Amino acid sequence: MNSSMIPLRRPASPLSGLALLIVLAFLLIAGVVWAQVAGDRGIPPIASSTDIQVTGIHVNVEGDSPQDAREKGWREAQILAWKKAGGPDLPDERIESMAAAVVVEQEQIGPRRYIADLGVIFDHTRAGGLLGGEGEIRRSPPLLTLPELYAGGTQTMFEERNPWQRAWAEFQAGRSAIDYVRPTGAGGESLLLTAGQTDRRSRLWWNEILDQFGAADVIMPVAHLRWEWPGGPVTGEFTARYGPDHRYLGSFTLQAPNQRQVGPMLEQAVRRLDAIYARAFQDGRLEPDPTLATIEQVKLDPEIQALIEQGRRAEEAPVRAAPRPAPASTPAPQPTPSTPEPQATGFTIQFATPDSASVEAALASIRGAPGVQGVATTNVAVGGTSTMRVTFGGDLSGLIAALRSRGWSVGQTGNGLYATR
Repeated sequence: MNSSMIPLRRPASPLSGLALLIVLAFLLIAGVVWAQVAGDRGIPPIASSTDIQVTGIHVNVEGDSPQDAREKGWREAQILAWKKAGGPDLPDERIESMAAAVVVEQEQIGPRRYIADLGVIFDHTRAGGLLGGEGEIRRSPPLLTLPELYAGGTQTMFEERNPWQRAWAEFQAGRSAIDYVRPTGAGGESLLLTAGQTDRRSRLWWNEILDQFGAADVIMPVAHLRWEWPGGPVTGEFTARYGPDHRYLGSFTLQAPNQRQVGPMLEQAVRRLDAIYARAFQDGRLEPDPTLATIEQVKLDPEIQALIEQGRRAEEAPVRAAPRPAPASTPAPQPTPSTPEPQATGFTIQFATPDSASVEAALASIRGAPGVQGVATTNVAVGGTSTMRVTFGGDLSGLIAALRSRGWSVGQTGNGLYATR
């Protein structure tokens, strides 16, 4: 065969191999990110109501059949829950008529036996007056609730489903003094509300997050779970903290004899932490952090405000005390036409943010530029390009000049500006 007929293969370029590695790395990263936000990840919180819930009712009854034993157990649980709630003596039928639901915490059903731990919910309209629940409850400002879990050497929040997140999602907070804002942890929330987020102290970061959830401050109920041995007793240390600075409010320790009792232990811990937060709110220790307020929301101390008013009156006093000059016969001067103030306009600016500190530095720098009336981030991407919305008293060319006076290099994009330093 003629050698000229043999096809020759060109040696592979090293650049093609590098490009293939880059593509594979990008696909791997994209797959990891998609895996964290995809799927049924969140735990939606139950709807809060003002009904009266009594938990931890243990029953152990016998019946003619499994169904009969269960019905007897539920009726007994309603009577025991009514007594536990401090209700007056009433006929059993009357108590059963006020029970809205029975919550099964755990149960064992035999051929003629029923053993269970139950909760009973009494209708607030019918039972509130008899159980002392008819009064109005003073509620706290809305507080973003971020449950932290330390277990097995890892710290998690909403990155993946966990029993501590579930315990808070299933907590009936309608009768609590705390207005809990409970995220679901689904979609992008699993990327935003991570365990590392609670270690940040930046007020700009926290303002962005609180604004997204409509909350005034943040609380962090912390759970540390420690297993004595696989399948053995579980010790839980629980701490109530709040605010960007992780301020301490209280703590306690509980123990579950085995893995099956971890769920009831966590439910009990949620109720005790709720009591700690409610007591701190009543004592005035759980108030929104004033450093989280925006510039428009900041209120001056009354003493400082009084000094300012006193100084203003002192400046105006000589003017009021000065004698008025006699009217002159000279014609009144013509009014000088005033220059209209430039109209405030909103502009979008993209800027590089290699780390969280660069976000605050950029906002502070642009906020101090002449003519800038307001600055707020609309998208924050640490390690990439973030976006802010700037309200400026003037046109686009004036904003560019103001930014350049602050040391920024400014270029125009399709729908805004791009600023670098």
